[in-house]
Amino acid sequence: MIVTVQTTSHSFKRPEADLSTLELLANQFPNVDAAIAESARLAAVQTLPKGVVHVISDIHGEDKKLQHVINNASGTLRPLVEELFAETMTEAELEEFLRLTFYPAEVTSRLTETLTTPEAIRAYARQMLPPQLELLRYLVSNFSLRLATTVFPAEYRELLLEMMHAPSTERGPEFIGAMLDELIRRDRALHLIHLVGRLIRNLAVDELIIAGDLWDRGPRGDRVMDYLRLQPNVEFIWGNHDVLWLAAALGHEPSICTVLRISLRYRRIGQLDEGYSVPLTPLEHLARTVYADDPAERFMPKGQGMRPNEVVARMQKAVAVMQFKLEGKMIEQNPQWELDHRRLMHRIDHAAGTITIDGETYELRDTHFPTVDPASPYELSPEEALCLDRLKHSFLNSQKLREQMRLMVGHGSMYLKRDECLIFHGCVPADVDGHFLPLTIDGQSVAGREMFEKIEHVVRRAIVDSKPRDLDFLWYLWSGPRSPLFGKDKIATLERDFIADKKSHRETKNAYFSLIHEVAFCDKVLAEFGMDPDGGLIVNGHVPVKVEEGESPLKRSGKAITIDGAFSEAYGDYGYTLVLEPDQIVLAQHSHFESVEAAVRDGVDIVPKVQTIRAYDSPHRTATTERGQRIGYRIAMLDRLIEAYQTNRMHERAVGSTR
Repeated sequence: MIVTVQTTSHSFKRPEADLSTLELLANQFPNVDAAIAESARLAAVQTLPKGVVHVISDIHGEDKKLQHVINNASGTLRPLVEELFAETMTEAELEEFLRLTFYPAEVTSRLTETLTTPEAIRAYARQMLPPQLELLRYLVSNFSLRLATTVFPAEYRELLLEMMHAPSTERGPEFIGAMLDELIRRDRALHLIHLVGRLIRNLAVDELIIAGDLWDRGPRGDRVMDYLRLQPNVEFIWGNHDVLWLAAALGHEPSICTVLRISLRYRRIGQLDEGYSVPLTPLEHLARTVYADDPAERFMPKGQGMRPNEVVARMQKAVAVMQFKLEGKMIEQNPQWELDHRRLMHRIDHAAGTITIDGETYELRDTHFPTVDPASPYELSPEEALCLDRLKHSFLNSQKLREQMRLMVGHGSMYLKRDECLIFHGCVPADVDGHFLPLTIDGQSVAGREMFEKIEHVVRRAIVDSKPRDLDFLWYLWSGPRSPLFGKDKIATLERDFIADKKSHRETKNAYFSLIHEVAFCDKVLAEFGMDPDGGLIVNGHVPVKVEEGESPLKRSGKAITIDGAFSEAYGDYGYTLVLEPDQIVLAQHSHFESVEAAVRDGVDIVPKVQTIRAYDSPHRTATTERGQRIGYRIAMLDRLIEAYQTNRMHERAVGSTR
């Protein structure tokens, strides 16, 4: 037996580089026994079933629907509850328990108004706490205890652990009863039920991955981020709408105009003025003065609101013209993009009422351009410049917007690998022969995986330094032909707004979206990102699956799946969650969600249609996952630490001692 003593001496005898690294680990495990115990614990964790991962893409501002999909764990909690309690609960009791499980805060808040006596609260708690604790025990059993308890509310962690070990031979009903009586006396019983309900939801999903496009078209992108930041383990993969909002938050003028135009088109103004403290008064003033008599018929917003439709339409047109001007100047300053053909303002013949695009002349259906000087078509008018300056100031000074962008970038990336899945938002740009197309970034031509990783570097750099060239590049990621977040030759915004001929509206997708039906191309993509082509699955969003037309999200190759199920009501009001479970991969298709109020009041739920994508002969264990790989590295480091202690190259210390 090794006896350790408290000491303030250095932990190792000689200044060796290897031991300097181990010294950091020695702060946690200061002696052989501590290191061996941790190594044994981690070895056991490797044998547990892998954590359940949920992947959702293209939320597009649908905050209430997202909240319900997270609350019911994409439909996976209901069948689990029914399996555990079908024999012990009536149908009505099951629905009440599910309602509490999905919306613990809302349900317990309502109960504070109806349960007005200690006896009523005690009866409810005795009814709901036992099944809550049983469900909690089941979910915790799939985790290491240390990992599970990290999401326990700190103030109630010890109490909940005691409750989870009851009942037993020594701990009868009076054990829990005594706890409940004290909680009721202190008016905390419903609060604990609320916390346990939230804990059940948090443990039902080990990791939530958002595969891009949090904003635009839906009502409240700000509330989408508010809810996601409450989740215990969430990762973001950036989409083109996300980098557009990032650029706008950092003060990029063309991106600010684009964000405003889309928000006005779908009348999603609340997320700007109420959510992000970005008042649209300067733009409304521009619309009411310079565009006062403009019918702006092609810019009528979708939906209704407090402002008259005509005013919102003029605001949208005003900011669209500003967008086209600013984009034209930016494209001219970035010749490496080869987008000069998308500089369109100087191609307008104001006298003839036409515009020439790609060598073809089209008649304009709207020729009223009160702020455009034909001699300098890309210069903002004084009124536009003043308006934009005030809007830019609001974007730059929105604390909430900046905080959300830092969260998205700090917990985000261009792609992730989970189990056998390669997950990214859009595409890997390729030509028709399947060769990866290059993009010049920081003067270097890169393609495939290297392109993704270079983009990630620029995004992280942009949020720190906000250099104009990097902000311009964020805009290119939003709509550039070789952007892996976009994957089309153009966004034909001006054409759709001003030209009746639909031939000009055509946008051509990158060859990637056809090639993923071919096994050979999918294998090439998987190998490029270090995945095993034999079992790998490509997962991307970005392109809505036409659910109503019977389109399948799983491609003909069987090796690629698109999980943009038109989550937003503006797109189709469906949506997908790809669920990576230990024994299978399933796709849950969501339908319309009425409201949180209906869910709490009437038990309205989204019961998804479930399609099995992959089924495994035996459950996947933690050891086979990315988390298991990290654990393996840690075990190897602990082995080296133990060897250093045993050879006396490092001094052991008592647990709790300091140096």
